[in-house]
Amino acid sequence: MRGGRASRPRRPAPASDRAAELAAALRACDERKAVDGVVLDLHGLSDATDQFVIVSGTSDTHVRAIAEHVMETLRLLGVRTHHVEGLAAGRWVLLDYVDFVVHVFHPVLREFYQLERLWGDAPRRPLEGS
Repeated sequence: MRGGRASRPRRPAPASDRAAELAAALRACDERKAVDGVVLDLHGLSDATDQFVIVSGTSDTHVRAIAEHVMETLRLLGVRTHHVEGLAAGRWVLLDYVDFVVHVFHPVLREFYQLERLWGDAPRRPLEGS
């Protein structure tokens, strides 16, 4: 599609599998001590994905460590990222799993981009332990 974004392929995974994948990603964030975690429910608000997971690390190294642990945890479950952005820099890493997207931010960039404010209509739930 020229000048626009083509629709994203959807995996035919059952809802229970998607919920387990999301739970594994959340657990991986917690295991690497991600802070200020929140899940935004984008059902009905976005055709691009169903949920955003937004967490912060305390440094570039911490951001990369969280993102790499999420990818490894899901890889061990047979789940691969559809797309990864920003891993080398470690300031804002985006892990696209189609049904959900994990955003791992350095606090300065999280404050600047304010995704929670941008998606203010989305129901949200804080992550346990973050």
